[in-house]
Amino acid sequence: MAPLPQRLAAEALGTAFLLAAVVGSGIMAQRLAGGNLALALLGNTLATGAILVVLILIFGSVSGAHFNPAVSLAFALRRALAWRDAGGYIVAQLVGAILGVWVAHIMFGLHVWQVSVTTRTGFGQWTAEFVATFGLLLTIFGCVARAPAAVAYAVGLYITSAYWFTASTSFANPAVTVARVMSDTFAGIAPAGAPGFIAAQLVGAAAGLMVSRWLWPKPAVTT
Repeated sequence: MAPLPQRLAAEALGTAFLLAAVVGSGIMAQRLAGGNLALALLGNTLATGAILVVLILIFGSVSGAHFNPAVSLAFALRRALAWRDAGGYIVAQLVGAILGVWVAHIMFGLHVWQVSVTTRTGFGQWTAEFVATFGLLLTIFGCVARAPAAVAYAVGLYITSAYWFTASTSFANPAVTVARVMSDTFAGIAPAGAPGFIAAQLVGAAAGLMVSRWLWPKPAVTT
């Protein structure tokens, strides 16, 4: 494992690139899809799943490539990440996520500071975020326990799939949720909807952690 400053830089950079891909591909897809929302979502999905594979491959050996506060908390609870380091990871992820959104806005000639007006709320959406995050944690810990080299591909494929089988399009990440509040684009979420999403994500992560401990009881190690 790399020294903490390098790990925090990797988490910030990785999360920034992730959000630049999520928001940037959403903007590009909406502009090119001619009003076809299914086509726009497909473009957004493919870019997000692909960048996740790349980011985990390049930053996994540095920080574990969490890019997600729910994942960092889960690793801390599994005693595979020190709590002090987990706090630093979460701050780096949030900062990186916001910077990634702002860079996406700059690239596409939009106002840097925005607040989304897209309503995403309700029991179905919250259930979707629970399911998305629960499945993500199972994907990560299952691969760490049995096939560590497959983590990058499994996570990328899982998120690609979850974009389509969840009603919320699978945010599954509190940092992503906070950052998407700050983008009034295809990928945005209105501020009022964010607390429900984050709560559902944290509950889903806790459930995923409990089930993964039962299925794969050996303490996980970061990759």
